[in-house]
Amino acid sequence: MRDTLEIFGRLKKNKMAMTGFVIIALLILVAILAPLFSPHDPIEQHLNLRLLSSSWQYPLGTDDLGRCIMSRLIYGTRVSLQVGIIVVGITAISGTLLGLVAGYSGGIVDEVIMRIVDVFLAFPGLILALVIAGFLGPGLFNVMLALSVVGWTKYARVVRGCVLSVKEKAFVEAARALGGGNFYIMFRHVLPEALPSVIVLATLGMGGVILSAAALSFLGLGAQPPMPEWGSMLNSGRTFLQVAPRLTIFPGLAIMITVLAFNFSGDGLRDAFDIRQVKKLEI
Repeated sequence: MRDTLEIFGRLKKNKMAMTGFVIIALLILVAILAPLFSPHDPIEQHLNLRLLSSSWQYPLGTDDLGRCIMSRLIYGTRVSLQVGIIVVGITAISGTLLGLVAGYSGGIVDEVIMRIVDVFLAFPGLILALVIAGFLGPGLFNVMLALSVVGWTKYARVVRGCVLSVKEKAFVEAARALGGGNFYIMFRHVLPEALPSVIVLATLGMGGVILSAAALSFLGLGAQPPMPEWGSMLNSGRTFLQVAPRLTIFPGLAIMITVLAFNFSGDGLRDAFDIRQVKKLEI
């Protein structure tokens, strides 16, 4: 309890981290209550109202198909957070389990898992995701699958490093001497020591996943029309960059603010937990 209060106290003093958490909370609120905040249907087209400037009816104007930009940004928040949560959830769980098994088991098991990690790390993550998404075909599900395939390695490396530093400590040896099985020791005594690193990586990873998903959507491999998604909005707006730059400015700002919020929060958590392991092993 005392450690928790100390961590919260350090986190509360970090203004950038607290700003990030406030922005994230607002984004989650907007995503949940999107139908209430959205002034119009995000996919409803009005060709006679295309490329309108800001007005009371359309606060951020309309796009090339007469759709409300603000409404599409609001619903795009829901899509981006959904992608981030699903991908980070899959990669964090799978990477944590593999890193836990590799670090605790050692020997041939550790060697095989870490050589697989090395193979994945031999390729730039976004490029590998681009190849996988291109092979599977366009679609948001395929983008999430591609990002999940390439994103688990950093969790495996960091958790393995944490496990190697913990598994020979006295409390683990005591649990083993009292007859605790490997499964019990791994999940009861070793895993909790690695969880702070996983939480920090997951928070930092949210921004990276959202940015990567937007990049793949910008290239036409992610969300498909008429789904409101920030990356696809950037792609459709680049044709009108000189005529109506707001079509790219607003989704670009949304991506930038969201990614910065998660990065600020992740950095703050890392400092609050005082995790040097993440700084050494983070990719």
